[in-house]
Amino acid sequence: MHETGRDVTEVAYAEVAIVDRVQNTLSQSMTKLKQKTEILFFQKGLLIMIIGFLLGRALILEQIMPFAIPFFAAVFTMKREKSVLALITLTAGAATVGWMNAGIVFVSILIFLTLRAIYNRFNPSLMKAVPYIVFASSLIANLTIHAIVLKELSLYHLSMIAVEAGLSFILTMIFLQSVPLISLKRRKQALKTEEIISVIILLATILTGTMGWSLYDLSVEHVFSRYLVLLFAFCAGATIGSTVGVVTGLILSLANVSSLYQMSLLAFSGLLGGLLKEGKKFGVGVGLLIGTMLIGLYGSDQTNLMNTVFESLVAIMLFFLTPQSMISKIAKFIPGTAEHAAEQQQYARKVRDVTANRVEQFSSVFQALSKSFSQNILVPEDTDDEREIDYFLSNVTEKTCQTCFKKEMCWSKNFNTTYDYMHTIMQECDDLSSPKNTSLKREWERYCIKSAKVVDAIQHELTYYQANQKLKKQVKESRRLVADQLLGVSQVMGDFAKEIQRERENHSIQEEQILDALREFGIEIGHADIYSLEQGNVDIEMSMPNCNGRGECEKLIAPILSDILQETIVVKREECAAYPNGNCYVSFGSAKTYVIETGIANAAMGGGLVSGDSYSTMELGAGKYAIAISDGMGNGERAHLESNETLMLLQKILQSGIEEKVAIKSVNSVLSLRTTDEIFTTLDLAMIDLQDASARFLKIGSTPSFVKRGDRVLKIEASNLPMGIIQEFDVDVVSEQLKAGDLLVMMSDGIFEGPKHVENYEMWMKRKINEIETEEPQEVADIIMEEVIRSRGGQIEDDMTIVVAKVKRNLPKWAAIPLHRKKVM
Repeated sequence: MHETGRDVTEVAYAEVAIVDRVQNTLSQSMTKLKQKTEILFFQKGLLIMIIGFLLGRALILEQIMPFAIPFFAAVFTMKREKSVLALITLTAGAATVGWMNAGIVFVSILIFLTLRAIYNRFNPSLMKAVPYIVFASSLIANLTIHAIVLKELSLYHLSMIAVEAGLSFILTMIFLQSVPLISLKRRKQALKTEEIISVIILLATILTGTMGWSLYDLSVEHVFSRYLVLLFAFCAGATIGSTVGVVTGLILSLANVSSLYQMSLLAFSGLLGGLLKEGKKFGVGVGLLIGTMLIGLYGSDQTNLMNTVFESLVAIMLFFLTPQSMISKIAKFIPGTAEHAAEQQQYARKVRDVTANRVEQFSSVFQALSKSFSQNILVPEDTDDEREIDYFLSNVTEKTCQTCFKKEMCWSKNFNTTYDYMHTIMQECDDLSSPKNTSLKREWERYCIKSAKVVDAIQHELTYYQANQKLKKQVKESRRLVADQLLGVSQVMGDFAKEIQRERENHSIQEEQILDALREFGIEIGHADIYSLEQGNVDIEMSMPNCNGRGECEKLIAPILSDILQETIVVKREECAAYPNGNCYVSFGSAKTYVIETGIANAAMGGGLVSGDSYSTMELGAGKYAIAISDGMGNGERAHLESNETLMLLQKILQSGIEEKVAIKSVNSVLSLRTTDEIFTTLDLAMIDLQDASARFLKIGSTPSFVKRGDRVLKIEASNLPMGIIQEFDVDVVSEQLKAGDLLVMMSDGIFEGPKHVENYEMWMKRKINEIETEEPQEVADIIMEEVIRSRGGQIEDDMTIVVAKVKRNLPKWAAIPLHRKKVM
């Protein structure tokens, strides 16, 4: 039993392997066949030969031949190595109509080559001159043939010759655009409108070359013209379908006046087929049949009607046999099609991915640089210190012990003792005269005969040693700061790369639902673009007619959107029309859960105009609100410049997305390295998240802050030196969860330490804040400022700044307007 099961399994696996091998073989064969076909048609020139033969046969009004020489001129200009094939096939096609026609084509081409060579001798830039050369060639060739060979040169013949030359002039400009599109060049850009029309005209003129061909009483040009209409109607819809029908029918009717009704049939069929394209190929085919039946009843008898219907059925059969891959390739080049939109999205996605990858590479570079600086910091200090001490003592002994006659005794026989003595003297050199070091000094004098000289040398070298150590410490601290800054930049760029890779979601269904809801409510909307429907991060843009200041966006549209999206939506930005009949452009977004209301009071020392304190309140990205106070050292204009520049630099760094701690360290580095003057500033920073009201406080040499919550007053403080004193310091971050109704009071030292005859400033400030009955931030700031100044007898003895912020739950100004309809998906 087991052997039988194993045999069955092996047979099954063998069958699967054979099927896979056959499929792979077929796939490879189809690929090779496709490649060979492309080589044959495009590289070998078979397509140009077919087109040339048909255009050589093409006639208008049974005697005008305006297609041959423009096609040859286009091929000769674009792909000269294929021009011989074009010459042969054009002449051969004309010969099937008549030998005189072949002669006219051949002579016209020879004249064109002659005139082109003459013109090229004087002006090499001849692309713009090609239509004029074709016009002259056609005119000279026809006049010569009719005057010398046919000896017919009446007014009628002159008119026909002029018409043919004029058509050749126009067709040359058309073929110069259309010939490269179908045979000579491969391109990925979408076709322009004039290029699409040019291709249609070329295809229609090619069909003219099949005039008179029939198979079982079915006209070849009718079958292929309807197939052409079906193809373009299915690819691009009713507009292009009807355009193809009109142009193709017009050119075919010029070739044969009896086929004039074909223009109506093709145009109407293209329109119906495009309108029914949602029904796939079947719907487009039904459109052609309906157009054939309706137009055919007026343009033919019963026998001809049956032939016309059969011709349409053959065209539909060819259309059904057309591979979908070929239709998709054609649709990619036509603007407005789904395939073209997908191709454009794919290109945009590729550009976006390349940009994101490049940004990620930069992020990796900055991260690697940060690690490189960090690795230099992590070198063991003990080994480095011992090496520095060895270098120091070697410099001392070189100046003192090298010429001493006891060198051998001290450094060869008693190396450890001598080294320890000198190392101890180096450490205690600043205070050798103290009682503690008197015994060390006496022992050294008994041990060394040049004790004073050695001590002096150690003191001299110690000055350089200490300076070198200080410099190394500064370099090490600078490396650490640079490492942190590079890591911060790397993180920002990494986040930016992720933002780039985020695709805009397709919200077409939601856009239609919103538009329908607003229009049902009686509000006329131009368009609505949804960029994000993420909870808390809604982003919608709309255009609407000028509201003349009635406030419809804030009063009606935002409340309706709030009901539809089930969250509070507010107007973020509004650009009203500059003229009466223009459009207003409005941006809607999610409202923040909390808002901050601030009150500020400040005063300069002695009632001056310029205060050394600076303050800033700023709303950053990602729903964060920052409050900062900076106190410059001293008073007056210079202190104001230092504090103001500190805040401006901090604001720029925070807005770039770098973390607060890295931002503060960067500002501190700039202040400490920028100047050798002792100019220091304090910084009091509060970062409040407007979604959950969580706050982070970073205090650099600043006074405590206070939070009033009901009857309680909380103190928030941290101990850090002012900015600019040292390059490297640890920033203490204090976190606090704020609540709706909380009052945050931040102040400079002029306020906190301002009250006179107060021993405990903290208790005094808490009591004053708790006694204030009002909850308006501006009133609280003014009251505290007034209390401090009154305690000093009305004197302002220092710069004073106080910022009071109230955390409030964001209540929309307008309530949501229910629509009692299905919500947005």
